[in-house]
Amino acid sequence: MDRMSGTDAGFYYAEGENTPMHVGSVAVFEGPAPSYGDVVRLLLGKLSEVPRYRQRPVRMPMNLGRPLWVDDPHFQILYHIRHTAVPKPGSEEQVRNLAGRVLGQRLDLSKPLWELWLVEGLADGRWAMINKVHHAMVDGVAGTDLMQLIFDLTPDARQPEPKAWVPRRPPSAASMVFETVADAVAWPMRQALAAPSAIAGLRSPQNLLRRGGVLGGAMLAAGRQMLTPVAPTLNGAIGPHRRWAWTQTTVEDVRRVRKAFGGSMNDVVLAAITGGFRDLLAARGQLAPGRVVRTMVPVSIRRQAERGALNNQVSAVFVDLPVSEPKAKARLDSVRAQMDAHKRTLSAYDPRSVPGLVDLVPAGLLAAGVRTLLRADQPWLQAITTNVPGPPVPLYVLGRRMESLYAYVPIGGGVRTSIGIFSYRDTISFGINVDFDAVPEVDVLADGICRGMEDLVKAAERADAVADGSGSPNRQRPVRKTRSGPPRTRSSAPLNSSKPTR
Repeated sequence: MDRMSGTDAGFYYAEGENTPMHVGSVAVFEGPAPSYGDVVRLLLGKLSEVPRYRQRPVRMPMNLGRPLWVDDPHFQILYHIRHTAVPKPGSEEQVRNLAGRVLGQRLDLSKPLWELWLVEGLADGRWAMINKVHHAMVDGVAGTDLMQLIFDLTPDARQPEPKAWVPRRPPSAASMVFETVADAVAWPMRQALAAPSAIAGLRSPQNLLRRGGVLGGAMLAAGRQMLTPVAPTLNGAIGPHRRWAWTQTTVEDVRRVRKAFGGSMNDVVLAAITGGFRDLLAARGQLAPGRVVRTMVPVSIRRQAERGALNNQVSAVFVDLPVSEPKAKARLDSVRAQMDAHKRTLSAYDPRSVPGLVDLVPAGLLAAGVRTLLRADQPWLQAITTNVPGPPVPLYVLGRRMESLYAYVPIGGGVRTSIGIFSYRDTISFGINVDFDAVPEVDVLADGICRGMEDLVKAAERADAVADGSGSPNRQRPVRKTRSGPPRTRSSAPLNSSKPTR
């Protein structure tokens, strides 16, 4: 039996009426669009490599153990692959509205937890794919690996033929209970047998002192972090509808800022996002000295040998975005310092041990704990920002080149805003998912991220000018890379909503 890990089960238990817990994406392709039948045959040829896509979750009686993945005897791929179109002229705004409605709807938990939508009718003969996969199945990196099964590196790649599949008989209630008890006994024993090798590396007094100092400093920093004033209206109750927006910058601009000031590309994009939240709070009249927006930043702990495995191998750190800071470089310095401290902390212990400890928690207690942690009135976390590196080379589906891809990250637990960052070729995109009623000005946040990136590039230009002695920044190329076209709106409307789209 294939049982969910503690982390996977946590995402499964987090699903609620107003909090669908799937990740997703919108990929836009050059035309012409393939036929619906071609897409179905493509997926049928790939499904043998991802058995989870034919499995559904089954909860244990009385939550005696974590849910199981079992073959769905009624699996029908035509249910999971949908076909639709946007009306002419097929603008980006129309695509975003459609994607916001599709991605805002919950998956059917009684079936395999995924959907793929073929969308025709985009301007210039283009088409799109909307992908939804429950977070209990994949994390961001695993989702990227899964894309490699659908995407090709060349337009003339050969596709495998569909293979026959016979579902395995579902387990009986008695066998599920027996397996649960056996697993509950065996897992701690396996961990105890592995403990001596893990402890061996800590025998050196120098190692113990170093790691103890790093962890002690991290605990003090976390305590100070909890006392820092946060933005007052970015978390709270969440409704059933979503606004979804996207914007983008260039890899070239991010690298230029990184070269001028140091840090990682993730530090730079977090600093740009800080500028977006600063504009959002300024529009609400809520900027105040020392105020921050606290964001959770997932960190992949997946080893290279585990790429392609469909489960969650992820930890997280918490970063205070310094939205009250008016200078772009100072915002970047603050983000970089926090991320560097988190890296030192992660190096002081095995971050994989934390998700492992979750496996020890009884399923009923885990479900109750997840509901407690995800209360709408939690006051300390305002956003989720997750960065997934994508391929720097073109990708193809059925011979059509992908032009762009935008990530969708769920919101929940009182967190009203999530931002999925995805890099592809020379572009970095920001997919912004917000509660419809709580964040009606999502376009201010999207434009603010662009402006935050502009400010960083200008600061880098000034630093370069000082370094080469010219005394003035180089203005020979445009700083801002935005999409052309008349629509300024980047947000999406919910399904059956009477409220106007911004």
